[in-house]
Amino acid sequence: MTKVKVEAGPFVFDAVLEEAKAPRTCAAIKAALPFESHFVHVRWSGEGVWVPLGERDFGVTYENHTSYPAPGQMILYPGGISETEILLAYGGVHFASKMGQLAGNHFLTITSQLEKLHELGTQCLWHGAQALKITLAEA
Repeated sequence: MTKVKVEAGPFVFDAVLEEAKAPRTCAAIKAALPFESHFVHVRWSGEGVWVPLGERDFGVTYENHTSYPAPGQMILYPGGISETEILLAYGGVHFASKMGQLAGNHFLTITSQLEKLHELGTQCLWHGAQALKITLAEA
């Protein structure tokens, strides 16, 4: 199990890659590390923050996709009817876009500071984009 660190706005979370459940997606994410971008609040999906990635191609298709990630679960939508994106649930989420319901591969689970996820979400909602950095955890 690969451990990673997720820095999001002022928060730092420990997390694990879900390699047994999404091996191809996790391999693609590991190849992209360190991953840096920004979280913005979702528009249609509920209590989540997302990273719009346009036409970026991670070279994966559906693995263990879900439309209902639990708080602390990060999913990758590999593109298709909507743009490629990463979403992190901080509360109730029904993953969707202006095109309708979507599903993404659950590839990462936050394992620490879960009580801070809601603060991250409201920070994005009321104060705008928050820096995001995903790196391998130090051994």
